[in-house]
Amino acid sequence: MPFILYLLGLAVFAQGTSEFMLSGLVSDIAADMEVSVPAAGSLTSAFAVGMIVGAPLMAVLSLRWSRRRALLGFLVTFLLVHVVGALTTSYAVLLGTRVVGALANAGFLAVALATATSLVAPDAKGRATSILLGGTTLACVAGVPGGALLGQLWGWRAAFWAVALISVPAVVAIARAVPAGPPAATHTGARTELRALRSPRLLVTLLLGALVNGATFCAFTYLEPLSTHVTGIGDAWVPALLALFGLGSSAGVALGGRFADTRPVPLLAGGTAALLAGWSAFALTAGNPAATVAFAFVQGLLSFAVGSTLISQALYAATGAPTLAGGFATAALNIGAAVGPWAGGQAIASGLGYRSPLWVSALLVALALATAAGAAVLARRRTADREEPAPADA
Repeated sequence: MPFILYLLGLAVFAQGTSEFMLSGLVSDIAADMEVSVPAAGSLTSAFAVGMIVGAPLMAVLSLRWSRRRALLGFLVTFLLVHVVGALTTSYAVLLGTRVVGALANAGFLAVALATATSLVAPDAKGRATSILLGGTTLACVAGVPGGALLGQLWGWRAAFWAVALISVPAVVAIARAVPAGPPAATHTGARTELRALRSPRLLVTLLLGALVNGATFCAFTYLEPLSTHVTGIGDAWVPALLALFGLGSSAGVALGGRFADTRPVPLLAGGTAALLAGWSAFALTAGNPAATVAFAFVQGLLSFAVGSTLISQALYAATGAPTLAGGFATAALNIGAAVGPWAGGQAIASGLGYRSPLWVSALLVALALATAAGAAVLARRRTADREEPAPADA
């Protein structure tokens, strides 16, 4: 794999750290900015909304730029807004930096996915994708706890400075190693990319990605209250449990990178079925500490193995629209990441207890399996209709 892919993965690591690190900094930000804790928490929501809206919007915008120009523009913008965020004393300005940073993050990821797959062989999209997504899983394992530690030692602003500094090597590498090239698409090419997005295979893949990622973040968001109130482990062990989920997700991305190019269907079918069984079994055995520890790792592995494979399959399904496919894949995953926790929260608010998000996750995966099965049946019928010979003339 080209070394530039790993440096793009470093940028994705910085962006993933930025997206999730506020979970450990909310109280400090609220106190420093003299706002309520919910107001500080809304900084995370603003980032999520920016990712959902920005992914397709920035992907379309970037089509008129070369990939190097787009990557540099998005990453430098991302870097600068973190500098502004680290310096500002205004909550409104900080909120604005989160939105702009999310837009830049979404655009960068869409173009980076297209760039990564263009730098490898046509049958190596899965491995290239896994390197980029490895940056996100590494952010969960190391970046987010590291940001929280920096916040405890030197204040929340130190975490923003760290994200900006981590982005610098990637900026230099992109400027030197990514070919300048022509714009990703002309006006006519942009229309061609938009037409390529009508592919039924792509639309189904995006829906499956949203459902599977929704299940993942539904369970992950409420892992702390589940483990403390249902499993009965102490608060001190929660970071280790979250890190274990992150380690599983890293292993899952590596597994997806190994098999997504050669055996995607068995991986997706078997992995999704295993996810359904796993979330259901987790819900039934969550009172057992050993089971909770095991499922935290296993479900993280399965979730990201399936999720990363779905992203690579979206790129395979839209080879004529790599940038827009990357943008819409990013949006689909973030829609899932927003809807899943909301659905889990609704289940808890309805009095169903802290196990209920696991059942919601199981339901979302069951919907994904049903969707995939229905799409497969329709595809076979379309194929049979095309192959059926025309009736002979009387």
